[in-house]
Amino acid sequence: MNTLSSTLHSACPPLPRAPSPPSPSPKCHTRFHRVKASIAVEQQTKVALIRIGTRGSPLALAQAYETRDKLMASHPELAEEGAIQIVIIKTTGDKILSQPLADIGGKGLFTKEIDEALLNSEIDIAVHSMKDVPTYLPDKTILPCNLPREDVRDAFISLSATSLADLPPGSVIGTASLRRKSQILHRYPSLNVQENFRGNVQTRLRKLSDGVVQATLLALAGLKRLSMTENVTSILSIDDMLPAVAQGAIGIACRSDDDKMAEYIASLNHEETRLAVVCERAFLQTLDGSCRTPIAGYASRNEDGNCLFRGLVASPDGTRVLETSRVGPYAVEDMIEMGKDAGKELLSRAGPNFFSS
Repeated sequence: MNTLSSTLHSACPPLPRAPSPPSPSPKCHTRFHRVKASIAVEQQTKVALIRIGTRGSPLALAQAYETRDKLMASHPELAEEGAIQIVIIKTTGDKILSQPLADIGGKGLFTKEIDEALLNSEIDIAVHSMKDVPTYLPDKTILPCNLPREDVRDAFISLSATSLADLPPGSVIGTASLRRKSQILHRYPSLNVQENFRGNVQTRLRKLSDGVVQATLLALAGLKRLSMTENVTSILSIDDMLPAVAQGAIGIACRSDDDKMAEYIASLNHEETRLAVVCERAFLQTLDGSCRTPIAGYASRNEDGNCLFRGLVASPDGTRVLETSRVGPYAVEDMIEMGKDAGKELLSRAGPNFFSS
């Protein structure tokens, strides 16, 4: 060090340095990164990746949760907390319970507001009971997925009888379905069917327990999804009560321009169910059925692997019931044609005044 440097160093000693923070221990270091990762996950899932629109009934929610669980199982990024949100939407059919469905508009009563929320991007996908879905989907929406179908049969529930045949004449049966009413009256004209028996499953069972009616019929699929099969007195065979079109099937819709959502829900599709529903809906569309029209239709795979379709139309009072059936390949084009052809046959046989009786 030269003289000048030595002099300056003596005159102006260096300022003391601030002490360095202690190095974190390995445990602290690991904990810090865990917290950081947790914050990152929370930030990622703060906004849901998928918003599922559904009605608020216990059965509708069970179907929405079934959809959620299948999405979470199939896509790891959706298994994070908050990645999927359930959005409850009240529909016209839920708001007006004092009148029969046929008197308040029929088609779309349980889907209209959900469809609107989908088109307005308030939800990303919509979960429906397929038997509530009109045969024409709203523009700019698609329905590429049906979950595996549940049991399509109807359940008989009563506190005083073991079956419809066991009910004494004049017994009151509650149902909101003209399909059920017409088929009951066709076989048991002495029974009294109360048509405006509406509400969710729990409400209907409560009315039965309170003695408002002596019996009711409910879809077995719904009771299974709600884990309420202990209420079933007996199960009606397909021969005794042909099911509603798409009964037991869940459909999932999204916007037609949302490729990501379409990819998500298409991964859950059960093709055998989808084709059966397509066949049945082709039949319904050909008949232009509404809630004022007693119509039943069921497509299934027979022992040969082919499609067996059975269709029915009835007069509302059950005095006339027309049935038909078709067998053909279990393939989409063939099954659509089978449904249409069966519908055309029954339209021709029924005549123009059939449904006014």
